[in-house]
Amino acid sequence: MPRHKTISDNDVLTQVRHTLLRDGEKAVTFASAAKACFLAAPTLVQRFGSRDSMVTAALMVGWDGLISATDAADASALLSQKGALSMLKTISAGEDIAALLAASVRYGDTQDRALGWRAKVEAALTPRFGGGVRGRETAAMVFAVWQGRMIWDAAGGKGFRLSDLLKRLT
Repeated sequence: MPRHKTISDNDVLTQVRHTLLRDGEKAVTFASAAKACFLAAPTLVQRFGSRDSMVTAALMVGWDGLISATDAADASALLSQKGALSMLKTISAGEDIAALLAASVRYGDTQDRALGWRAKVEAALTPRFGGGVRGRETAAMVFAVWQGRMIWDAAGGKGFRLSDLLKRLT
């Protein structure tokens, strides 16, 4: 008779992702994950096969959560420029997007998920900027500035506001 999992894969992967985003890729080992989850390292080897598989799965859970948060923010935000700002603020309130993206660069599957998420955000922003070619271009610029600001805000470089950009673009 097989043993029942005391900690779900999702809970393990959440711990792995937190360690990865907080301490970097080198900090994630089967031993460190086992310690964080109160499991034996061989148990994690059985579940995930390899360290890279475990890290990829952890990143995918992060992207899945971010995609869900994006869908929810898109559904609740007004179809206006203020709605666009509200949507981006809601999305960025959860996951550390810059860290998730940085950690995902090394893994092909997670890169594809990141690109899909970006396309989803830009598609959600486009109608909030009037649609069409101009709306798509504005959405792409706003997305790029939003992401750049997140990176530099984390480094202590606050000062630029997205609302200031929108005033200049429209």
